[in-house]
This record gives sequence, structure tokens and C-alpha cells, in this order.
Amino acid sequence: MTTPTPARSDRSTDPTGTRRRVLVISSSVRAERIGPAIAHWVVAALDAVEGVELDLIDLAEITLPDDALLSPGGGPRSEVADRIEAAEAFVFVTPEYNHSYPASVKRLIDWHYGQWMFKPATVVAYGVQGGHAAIEHLRGVFAELHMVTTRRCLGLAVPWNAFDDADQYVPDDSTAQALRGALAELDWWAGVLTDARIHRPFTT
Repeated sequence: MTTPTPARSDRSTDPTGTRRRVLVISSSVRAERIGPAIAHWVVAALDAVEGVELDLIDLAEITLPDDALLSPGGGPRSEVADRIEAAEAFVFVTPEYNHSYPASVKRLIDWHYGQWMFKPATVVAYGVQGGHAAIEHLRGVFAELHMVTTRRCLGLAVPWNAFDDADQYVPDDSTAQALRGALAELDWWAGVLTDARIHRPFTT
């Protein structure tokens, strides 16, 4: 699938508001990783949702500014700031490391501030036990940024057992159905919150 050209802000590509821009974030930066395959599984599911425009960021392929330049509320504008700003919803695909999410995710979050605000996010986490600690820790971080985390996040236990001979992630039907449910809820929140940001903006 071809990643769309990043847009600058809400409704910049479709002023009628009939399309919703969803940003999928593939979080693992390790050399040996399965995150991109799971992220592409998520992208394929989103492709089937009517009215969704997709973007995909692989954190292993971007460079954020030096953390010495970081200040409260962000810092110098990053190379992906416009893409985060343009998104109306987010899917974080993340492993669980040591009972939490990886540093790559926290750095991406901390380098941006207003770009996240009053937008929905869901988490597709994975690990030996399903990545649920990473999901719950991210809920608190998202709340601090005025984000809405969907109730239906998804934890994938030992997902490396569900890869086919072509190294594609192919889970069972119940897992695929759970993802569709999470994405449907995300899409609903995207519509509600985008309308609110445009017509009833909240002053922080």
C-alpha cells in the first residue's frame, strides 16, 4: 500500500469532512522486529473502512531532534509534526518491553503536544502476555494530552506464532474481528471529536 502524501491540518485534503485521516504508528525500532508486519495488518483492516485516509509512520525510519532541545509542550518542530497534526485519529502498534511501552513511543509523544490534543487513539500491543501493561500505561499518558483512548484496544499474545511462510501476520478470525471492533470505535470517536474541534473548540 502506498502511504499518502502528508496533509497539513484537519480537512486540508477534504473540506467536506467526509474522509477521516488515520495515522498508524509502528513503534518498535529493534533490528529484529515484527512490529511492521503487525502495522501492515492494521493498515489492511483500515483500508476496508469506508472514508478513511491512511498514513503510516515507522519510528525506525524517522529522526527526532536531540532531547537536549526538548521543553515542556514539545520543542523544535519535528519532521513528522505536520503528519501528526493532520491526523484525526491514531493507532499505536507497540510491543511491551519490561511491563510497559518502549522509549521510542514516549519520545514521539513528548516531542509533540498540540498535535495530539482532543483526538482519539487506540493501541494494538503485543508481547508474551498480550501487551496489556503497555496499553494501560499509554492510557494515562494519552489522558494527560487530552486524548481519548478507545475502550476497545487490542492485546496480541505471542503474535510471532501467527506468521505465515511469507512473514505476514495472519491471526485467527476472532483476533481479526476484535481489530475491526476497535477500529470501528476509533472511527466513531474521530467523527465526534473532529466535529467538536471545528465547531466547539475547547480552550485549554
